[in-house]
Amino acid sequence: MAKRITQTPPVLELPAEMLTIDQAATRIGMSDRYVRRAIAERRIAAHHFGRSVRIDPADLAAFVHESRVEPMTAETVWRGLRSVA
Repeated sequence: MAKRITQTPPVLELPAEMLTIDQAATRIGMSDRYVRRAIAERRIAAHHFGRSVRIDPADLAAFVHESRVEPMTAETVWRGLRSVA
């Protein structure tokens, strides 16, 4: 008879804190409406517990870093102007 090998599932650690929508909005300096819209558009990952919504601070930081727009350089300005003509 062959022995059955069972693997224990990995233990997932919970974040130290979870932010409410108001706390997340305050942290990034935006309105709670903006944060709710970003969650609805799935641009910010969120956890839904019944009617409560919580955001992992790491997910909020990832959203902020993904929203970064690099400044224009002289080369990119001229390249953009050539495509217009």
